Amino acid sequence: MERFGTLSFGHYGPLGGGRQLSAADSLLQAIDLAQGMDELGVDGAYFRVHHFARQQSSPMPLLAAIAARTERIEVGTGVIDMRYENPLYLAEEAASVDLISGGRVALGVSRGSPETVVHGYEAFGYTGSQDPRGADIAREHFDLFLRAIEGEGLAERDPSSPFGTGATGRQRIEPHSPGLRSRVWWGAGNRDSAEWAGRRGVNLMSSTLLTEADGTPFDLLQAQQIDAFRAAWREAGHAGEPRVSVSRSIFPITTAEDAMYFGGRQDGDQIGVIDGIRSTFGKTYAAEPDVLVEQLKDDAAIASADTLMLTIPSQLGVDYCVHILESFAKHVAPSLGWKPNTERPVQGYAI
Repeated sequence: MERFGTLSFGHYGPLGGGRQLSAADSLLQAIDLAQGMDELGVDGAYFRVHHFARQQSSPMPLLAAIAARTERIEVGTGVIDMRYENPLYLAEEAASVDLISGGRVALGVSRGSPETVVHGYEAFGYTGSQDPRGADIAREHFDLFLRAIEGEGLAERDPSSPFGTGATGRQRIEPHSPGLRSRVWWGAGNRDSAEWAGRRGVNLMSSTLLTEADGTPFDLLQAQQIDAFRAAWREAGHAGEPRVSVSRSIFPITTAEDAMYFGGRQDGDQIGVIDGIRSTFGKTYAAEPDVLVEQLKDDAAIASADTLMLTIPSQLGVDYCVHILESFAKHVAPSLGWKPNTERPVQGYAI
């Protein structure tokens, strides 16, 4: 495990007992938490994107704000739902944030997860899908987004324009951030999607669920998915090594408060149905640090990936989330091969 970061769902709304977490609270606390993580040497802060829900829905302003208040931490998404996106506008936004951050953006995109509304992307103006879940729209948008951030000319120049240079040919999207293409990830929920990502030459994000269920333990299913992704990458002839991230719910229990929140929460893999598909859900890890170390060493997918994303209970506030991450960084992560980001030079952020 070379890197670890957080995956935040950004929930807000009623907390019980008459308490309320507003949208502003959720956003501002995310910025404060990222600053604390940057100081701890945590590698990345990544955000789930959901529309028509009390969660983060427009990540670029948040990522830009975090980038402006931090120095080293990678900022990203896990994942942006491409069914809802104007690919060229997203390319402009992503390049802008990447330049502001000094090349620290890691943009996870995909078809997205089940929605709280019916075909919400159609309300955004994206209609005509031939797939009941809009997967064709997502991949069409993704293809155009990649072409844009690769710098392909996408609109014919007007040589008579007073705002141009008189040049002819096709004009690329501006601004352009050359290093961004190498930090795009595809969120894959099954082996076919992972292989497709490998062939396209983008990094792989794999979550805490897979739309496969044949009785194989979750971590082994996920490790097989990662192997298939890397094989597809090599067969396609792409240079270098792609990055792979997996996410997990992991809670070191070091205080009585930890035990109150998470004691007894450890469970096994579960089989359920999501989006109409029988799926395998990964287990929650909650134990004392020395127990966690041994359990996580036995997790085949964590051993195969280079980046681990911890899902965090952001509703519990900045201080408590920092405590969880500090416990993991001090008592668990080093035994898995991790070193704080503050001990490594900033690299791989070509702009």
